Order: sequence, then C-alpha cells, then structure tokens
Amino acid sequence: MSRFETQFAALKAKNEGAFVPFVTLCDPTFDRSFEIICTLVDNGADALELGFPFSDPLLDGPVIQAANNRALTAGHSSEDSFKLLEKVRSKYPEIPISLLLCANLIFAKGLEAFYQHCAEVGVDAVLVADIPLLAKEDYVQAAKKHGIQPVFICPPNADEKTIQGVAENSEGYTYLVSRAGVTSAENQAHAANLGTLVEQLKAHNAPPILQGFGIAQPEQVKEALALGATGAISGSATVKIIERNLDNQAKLLEELGAFVREMKQATKG
Repeated sequence: MSRFETQFAALKAKNEGAFVPFVTLCDPTFDRSFEIICTLVDNGADALELGFPFSDPLLDGPVIQAANNRALTAGHSSEDSFKLLEKVRSKYPEIPISLLLCANLIFAKGLEAFYQHCAEVGVDAVLVADIPLLAKEDYVQAAKKHGIQPVFICPPNADEKTIQGVAENSEGYTYLVSRAGVTSAENQAHAANLGTLVEQLKAHNAPPILQGFGIAQPEQVKEALALGATGAISGSATVKIIERNLDNQAKLLEELGAFVREMKQATKG
C-alpha cells in the first residue's frame, strides 16, 4: 500500500478525516521552510501538499504567488526544493507527500528525470495543475514508471466524462476544487453542487477525495467531511500565517502550530 492508502486506512479506523496543509517549498528560505514543514507535521497534519517556487503559477492567488516570489528572491530553485524534500522525508518516513505544481517545472527537468528525482527523494504523488486529462498520457506513464501516483483535479463545473476521467486516472487521492477561480483564503464561497460531485466521483471509485480552495476555518473542514470528502486541503490560509510573521519565526511557528491543531481537531468525529 502507498503512504496515502496507509494513512487514509488508519484515519478511517479512527473515524477521522484528513487535514492536509499546503506550503511552497523554500518559503521564505530553505531553513525556515524546513522548520515550517516540521511544525505542520508535528502538530497533526495527516499529509503534506507542497509546491515548487515558480514565477508564473497558474491557479495561485496573490498569497501563494507572494510565497513563490519570496522563495525565488531568496535564490531557491527546484533543485533546492528536491533537497528540502529529501530532508523532510528522512525526518518523517511515513508522512504522505504530494507535489502540486505547473508543467513548466517538469518540462525544465524533463519528464523522466523529474519523476525519477521525485521517487529518489520520497515523493508519493504529483498533481500537475495545468495538464488536462486530454494531455495526461506522458505524465501518467512517467509517474507510474517511477512509482509516483498521478493526481487530477475535479473542477466544480466538471461534466460526467471529466468526473469519470479524474476518478479513473487519479491515484492516492482526488483533488476536488471547491469553486472556480484562483486559490484564496478570502473567497470562501463554495460551489453548490459539491455534494453531487462527491457522489459521482465515488460512483466511479475515485481515490479518497480531498477538498481544496477557500478552506480557512475548522467549520469548512467539517462541511467538507459532511459532504462525503475524506479530508480538506488548506493552502492560502496556511501560507498567510507565514506572510504575516516574516519578521518573527518563533511567532510564525507558534501560530502555524495552533492553526494546524485547530483544523485537525475539526476532522475528528
């Protein structure tokens, strides 16, 4: 079983949902980012979704764009991100780790080399934000060759064919987007049809569904679970805590720890 499968089985046995924070690797620096990720895990994150610093992120709103810029301004590259992943994996051998990134970053390294490097540093799954199902073949092939689980996004306006494609091609977990638009902790309006989408994904035997976009409050974690999702992903709200405390690492870690504990508590039945 993969780390994601093992973790979801363990959570199900405890009647808990999953809380998965997202941060950008090397934001604001390599060393501070390592401390941030350790704080996420130590305070109850069930898995990690991590981004590589990129100058032109597609789905990201201003908060995560700023995180990318901080890491890039500090001089950090994809290679540094891989080194940081290796360090995280050696400290936390069991935590499921997924990458959420744009295709350009993979192309820059080459498909084979990228997925091979992911496998070497202990990444479990990769979600390529800007690759539609129509163009999935090369990515899925390269991922599976190196034992990496491909993950796809189910948008709120997905038709039946897309839902089926996402369910059948995703491994590890399914990413359900709460609403149209870019990531944001402020925009917490969620599409009205999420419950239907969850049912349809499950009807096609999709892997466990994690709901993301606009998840900033414990109440929203509970709502996602009530709809039938397995858990919730929080990106902008997590990264905002970093942004707010750039001049005080101790306060940053303290606030981040409290946030994760509160969000994780909401997953307990």
